Amino acid sequence: MSDITLEAKNINKYFHDPTTVKVLSDINFSVNKGDFVAITGKSGCGKSTLLYILSTMDTDYEGELLIDGESMVNRKEPELAKIRNEKIGFVFQFHYLLDEFTVLQNVMLPGLKLGKYSEAEVESRAIEKLKMLGIEALALKQATQISGGEKQRVAIARALINDPHIIMGDEPTGNLDTKTSIEIMSLVEDIHAKGNTIILVTHEEDIAMHAHRIVRMRDGLIVRDYANTNIQIVDRSGIV
Repeated sequence: MSDITLEAKNINKYFHDPTTVKVLSDINFSVNKGDFVAITGKSGCGKSTLLYILSTMDTDYEGELLIDGESMVNRKEPELAKIRNEKIGFVFQFHYLLDEFTVLQNVMLPGLKLGKYSEAEVESRAIEKLKMLGIEALALKQATQISGGEKQRVAIARALINDPHIIMGDEPTGNLDTKTSIEIMSLVEDIHAKGNTIILVTHEEDIAMHAHRIVRMRDGLIVRDYANTNIQIVDRSGIV
């Protein structure tokens, strides 16, 4: 049985507004189960565009994407939405919490949408994730009542609620101060240590250096893909 959980084959992507521009060129790479991969490069290099294709949120591309050996090409949006909800947990730069809901309700949403567990079971799972991230005390607070770093922790808990095969992050520390970024990366390391596969997009070199593998992009191309032998570990005192 293959250890490959995600594979991109000959991915090409064009933007057509107002003229046609090629933004990704012949992207080929695979991610094994349990990998921690950082996709990095300067702003505009195509890394976030690639991540949205890998997450199945963007289907307008040439080439093929496989998740757990199954092609995502020519699938209807409801089917892709189900695959995303079940297999992919996504953490954005901005948390996108619903202000009118409590922390607990925000975390529960993907679990309720999946429909695999009863509401009581989803609530229990959500509380478990909040405990894992050290924010169970915030469960009944409104999303508007917590700090930026706490909101990002809630977003991570929400991404984990369905025990996805892959956690994807698009600049998850990009909107945070240095201290909070360190705390979030410590959490990411803990999540990876539990066996989760992580694909992280970042333009910040110090964030990329937490990954075990680094994919460097420039002008829509992968220019380097290598194992990181200088992994940066966050210690619990907050000193890197």
